[in-house]
Amino acid sequence: MESSTVARIGRSGFYGTEIRHQYEMPRRISSTVPIRQAPNHLSTAAKRVQTITSELQVAVDAIERVKNGFKNFKSEVYEKEKELISKLAKGQSPKFMVVACADSRVCPTHILNFNLGEAFVIRNVANMVAPYEKSGYPGVGSAVEYAVLHLKVENIMVIGHSCCGGINALMSFPDDGPKQTAFIEDWIKIGQEAKFRVKKLHADLPFDQQVTLCEKEAVNVSLENLLTYPFVREGVLKGTLALQGGYYNFVDGTFDTWSFNDSLTPA
Repeated sequence: MESSTVARIGRSGFYGTEIRHQYEMPRRISSTVPIRQAPNHLSTAAKRVQTITSELQVAVDAIERVKNGFKNFKSEVYEKEKELISKLAKGQSPKFMVVACADSRVCPTHILNFNLGEAFVIRNVANMVAPYEKSGYPGVGSAVEYAVLHLKVENIMVIGHSCCGGINALMSFPDDGPKQTAFIEDWIKIGQEAKFRVKKLHADLPFDQQVTLCEKEAVNVSLENLLTYPFVREGVLKGTLALQGGYYNFVDGTFDTWSFNDSLTPA
C-alpha cells in the first residue's frame, strides 16, 4: 500500500492549508487463494493499513504543530508589534550578528530574548566561521559580508554551548585516515586548531572536560577567523565593530561572554 500527503499553503498562510490523503487500497484477495489462507492475508493487510495510518498521523501532527505555533506567534507577537512590523517592512538595521550552533536546544533568539529585527543570525553545526577564502564556504562568508558591509552591524557574537555534538565529533574523529561522514568532518575541521590547543594544554584531563574546553576555544578560533575578513578587520580597527564570544551552558542555565582582543595593529 502506498500513500502520499499533499499540503498546499495558499496566500492565506497555514489557515488556508489543505491536506489531501490518497490511499491505494490493498488488492483484493485472489479467489484462487484457499479460504484457510485468507486470515493471514487479512492480517498482513491490516498491519500495513495500521502502519500507514500511523505515518499519516505523524505528518498531520507535525503540520498541526506548525499551524498552532504560527497562530500563537501571530496573536502574541505579530498583533502586538504592528508598529514594529510596519517599520521592519521598510528595512532592517540590526545591531548584532550572531553565529550560533544549529542545535535545537540553543536557539539564540530565545536564549537572548532578541526581538524582531534585532539580530542577524546564522546557524550551522558547531557555530563555525571559516577563514576568509573566496572559494571556501560562501554560505558563512556571504552572511558576514552582508551583515558588516550592508547592515552595518556593530557587534558580531559567536556563541558556543554545552553538550555540542559537533565539537564532540571534532574531538573524537581521528586526525588522519578515511572519512566516516560525507560532510561533517570537513566542516568541523574548521575548528581543528581549537582541538590541537586543548589536546596540547590539557592532555591530562578526562575527555568530557576536554570537550567542554574545546567548545569554548572553538569560539575563539571562529573569532580569529573573522579577523581574516578584510572588512571585519577594518571595522574592528576603526572601532565601529566589536567581536564578542559567548558560551551557553543549558545544563547549568548560565551564559558567559567575553570580548575578543587580538591586539590588532593596522596591516
